[in-house]
Amino acid sequence: MALSGSLALALLFSLLSCYASVPSLASSDGFIQCLSAAIPRQLLYTQSSPSFTSVLVSSIRNPKFSTPGTVRLLCIVTPTNASHVQAAVVCGRRNDVRIRVRSGGHDYEGLSYRSARPEVFAVVDLANLRSVRVDQKAATAWVDSGATLGGLYYAVSKASSQLAFPAGLCPTIGVGGHFSGGGFGMLLRKYGVAIDNVLDATLVDANGRILDKQAMGADVFWAIRGGGGESFGIVLSWQKQAANFESMYLGTPDTLLPLMRSRFPELGLNRTHCKEMTWIQSAIPKDVWVKIFAWLGKPDAGLMIMDPYGGKIGSPPESATPFPHRGGVLYNIQYMNFWSAATDGSAQTRWLKDLYAFMGPYVSKNPREAYANYRDLDLGQNVVVGNVTSYEAGKVWGEKYYKGNFQRLATAKSKVDPDDYFRNEQSIPPLPATK
Repeated sequence: MALSGSLALALLFSLLSCYASVPSLASSDGFIQCLSAAIPRQLLYTQSSPSFTSVLVSSIRNPKFSTPGTVRLLCIVTPTNASHVQAAVVCGRRNDVRIRVRSGGHDYEGLSYRSARPEVFAVVDLANLRSVRVDQKAATAWVDSGATLGGLYYAVSKASSQLAFPAGLCPTIGVGGHFSGGGFGMLLRKYGVAIDNVLDATLVDANGRILDKQAMGADVFWAIRGGGGESFGIVLSWQKQAANFESMYLGTPDTLLPLMRSRFPELGLNRTHCKEMTWIQSAIPKDVWVKIFAWLGKPDAGLMIMDPYGGKIGSPPESATPFPHRGGVLYNIQYMNFWSAATDGSAQTRWLKDLYAFMGPYVSKNPREAYANYRDLDLGQNVVVGNVTSYEAGKVWGEKYYKGNFQRLATAKSKVDPDDYFRNEQSIPPLPATK
């Protein structure tokens, strides 16, 4: 990976070489000064910068977290190459300023740009690192974490009309968070989730080093593919295997067969060639569906999005990646609500919590599973003990997201970030040595 700017590189490598031997007092000013010496000044937005607010809100997807009382950050770094990301990490560690990473800003709890507790932190916004480099012959692509899904799909379509990538639907979702949390979409039944198709990645670790798959090791490479990349470092880019895509049909055999017979009579397609599936071959009793529809008709009601699983996504074992929701999972449920700025959202939030509680007996149990990319702080939050996140506190929410994979994630964390520099309210804790 090429790193530009000889002066910035000289300063950066000086920081890297002296970090371990020259301690520094915690200092917000020191962090700003350190960064200003290592990266172009126009890439750094402090709270006094005229453009600070506009850059901050540029990818805040939930206005609930756009008020001054809920966004507490020291500055925003907008790197344009890998050396700027390295500098942010090294300067942060020297000055006890933690780093949060934002790619698309879709974190449901806003933890990519805010903290739910008092903490000195800066945001590294990857929006300028959004390149997509497609190798049509190999059917692969290197995708920067700051790219959006819309940008990824556009770049792939420009390169080839026969290639696609298994990932989500919303075009403004950032690749970095989407991939590192699992990443499911419309092609999951044929190609699995996004991380099932990741071949390699580059990661800036807590020491400012750039690591590829081989350098980071098997455990860490396993961990960032579904275990939340922000816990282990800053993932700069991902190498993805593309999928051959022709078409998708959503309909019944009664409408499909006449169409195919008129367009492709030589195929001789008949009903025995069709496998029709209902919207949900449901384990939820009909009387419960009646109650669910009643919930959806209440005042201040939102909606439920049900994504069917099965097929390829269920083939790997639960331990293949940190994303454990495989065989036997019928569908993923997302609960959602909306409100205008004229209200505080309390009624809509209460509806969400009540419906979520109502569904408890009809979904997975021991634990009630949750999807890491649908982050929910109500499942539990980390507790920091002696400047390191508690493993036992992390298990409370972690086993809901990752089931039996949580301990292995903590082991990987201990290898790449034993001092717990990269952390937030639901980051993976290091596994204690006694475990």
